[in-house]
Amino acid sequence: MTVHLTKDQRALAHRLRQKGDSLRSIAKDIGLASPSGVLIALAAKRREARDDPWTPREGRLRLDEREEIALGLRMGESMRSIARRLGRSPSTITREVKNNADTGGYRIWQAHERAREETRRPKQSKLSDPLLCATVTSWLEMLWSPQEIAERLKIEFPGEPTMNVSHETIYQSLFVQGRGELRRELARCLRSGRTQRRPQGRVNRQGKIPDMVMISERPAEVEDRAVPGHWEGDLIVGAGGRSAVGTLVERTTRFVLLLHLANDHTAPTVEAAMRRAIATLPSELMRSVTWDQGPEMARHRSISVATGVPIYFCDPHSPWQRGSNENTNGLLRQYMPKGTDLSALNEEDLLAIQRSLNGRPRKTLGYRMPEEKLNELVALTG
Repeated sequence: MTVHLTKDQRALAHRLRQKGDSLRSIAKDIGLASPSGVLIALAAKRREARDDPWTPREGRLRLDEREEIALGLRMGESMRSIARRLGRSPSTITREVKNNADTGGYRIWQAHERAREETRRPKQSKLSDPLLCATVTSWLEMLWSPQEIAERLKIEFPGEPTMNVSHETIYQSLFVQGRGELRRELARCLRSGRTQRRPQGRVNRQGKIPDMVMISERPAEVEDRAVPGHWEGDLIVGAGGRSAVGTLVERTTRFVLLLHLANDHTAPTVEAAMRRAIATLPSELMRSVTWDQGPEMARHRSISVATGVPIYFCDPHSPWQRGSNENTNGLLRQYMPKGTDLSALNEEDLLAIQRSLNGRPRKTLGYRMPEEKLNELVALTG
């Protein structure tokens, strides 16, 4: 019987034997299946040992340190005590033991081999898995962000580590040279990097809207989002300010309704679109609307009288008072980029965009989808 050990393995076996460890324990520590292999290894000539294929770089745990960790654990030492003896951080020792201990305890050579495997380059990307790559590609094409995809994978594939990937890995695959699992052109599906909304230039152009009820008079229940049915609204304006799409976002679920404004975005057109949208929802899910001071809402009193839904207005130049709507409009710009002629979009186009966004996992919802949250509320009110 021939046992092929490295020089480090053989030296480790000799040291453990000198410390009085049993052959069975030594076999486990140096990675042998049988205690008889230890006797053969110890009796073999030193020249028969092969060179070790890997030496840890500076700063990483060495084989002799792993030996001391194993010794300390068998003697009942605390992680902090072992760390102090080795001049290491306690978190380094704790992490090493956590990653390498099993039901049989912490084994020196197995831990050393695992560390060697972890340093191999290049590593195969998780996105080389065809199913994972296809799933991520599909969701990118639906305009989901890498973070939304990463978190939704945990929900869709619980307990399947091969179907989990970090958002950093997705970004690297799209942008870093040498990564080719995801097509480079998918990068166009990512959300714009703009950090703040530019002034739209629509506030108070035609003077103050009469009979406005300001946001300061809005019921307190709206603020904490505990009660559903409170919406925020705005317009997304197209090329040259000649076309627009209305947006309504429910504060609790982030569910989106898009208003088709076919020919213009004047107050009468917006009023008609608002009435149609409000009529599609049960009264429990349409309690109020908060809008900015745009002239398109000049007929707000008429809307409230016809629908029974009060409309509140934000303070001038205060987009943060409609934070859910502002954030959603940023997402909608992926579907309707600036400079687009929005009059070219018909009702079917807007419904497709609406379905896509409402079926997109949202970070603020714990990566659940707005349509899932809304369906829950509808079931409760039914």
